[in-house]
Amino acid sequence: FKNYLLVLGHSISTQSVLPSCVREFMHEMEKQGTTALTNIQLSQIQNHYEYLKHRPNRRRAGNLSNSMLNHHMYAIKKFFSYLEQTSVVTINPTSNLDFKRLKSKEREVLTQEEIKELYQATTTLLEKAVLGMFYGCGLRRTEGERLNINDINLKTKLLYVREGKGKRRRVIPISKQVSDDFKNYLYCERGGLITKKSPKEAFILNQIGNRMRGDTLNKTFKAIIQRTGNKELQAKEISLHNLRHSIATHLLENGLPVEYVRDFLGHLYLESTQVYTRVNLNKL
Repeated sequence: FKNYLLVLGHSISTQSVLPSCVREFMHEMEKQGTTALTNIQLSQIQNHYEYLKHRPNRRRAGNLSNSMLNHHMYAIKKFFSYLEQTSVVTINPTSNLDFKRLKSKEREVLTQEEIKELYQATTTLLEKAVLGMFYGCGLRRTEGERLNINDINLKTKLLYVREGKGKRRRVIPISKQVSDDFKNYLYCERGGLITKKSPKEAFILNQIGNRMRGDTLNKTFKAIIQRTGNKELQAKEISLHNLRHSIATHLLENGLPVEYVRDFLGHLYLESTQVYTRVNLNKL
């Protein structure tokens, strides 16, 4: 199933998340005594959905988010579609499955004043570079993780996303401040992290000289938040992706046409940009 998702062109995160959701579903079916894929009934899938709505979240307090519930059901439908196409099953139990897609919790958008507080709370050049990647350039987490040195042209102040969501490419203009932050990190701090095993091409390195992964990038961002001392900001459930929402909203509020914001974010459709950002309709 994972290889099937790879062939279809899904992202690496989707290739990991969907099989994980299916694995949990199959484990629950085995616990109930159903061991053959051909014996799974629609009612069992519906019962699994009810179970997921009350299952505790394994990463934090509370239950699964609406977004994660949607992921689980999408995974199961996609999985049985795959089984049907490969003739593993002749009857697809999800063909009549109609579950209401739950509305995900609206993401927090930071104010421009809160963004200033984040920059003021940075203590390293790396932290400024991280804010520049995800706020200044509006990158997705995986795009930031994959960013290489040759993807950034400091002379022309352009950043190249070689393979974004849906394998789409885009070019992002870099402000002078972000360009300076990238340059300072690259020439004044990154060199001290390089080891013999370090990937020469990786832009952001961790403490042992390896490419910094998404989780560590997010932890770096969380540490900056805690250092601000802003209780309201600290109480918000925010991640790197909220910086992307924030820059998109601020660009729209400052008068940049929505078509340009769409290209900046790498969206395929204009509707995605309009839904993605939370901005006053009059300003939009």
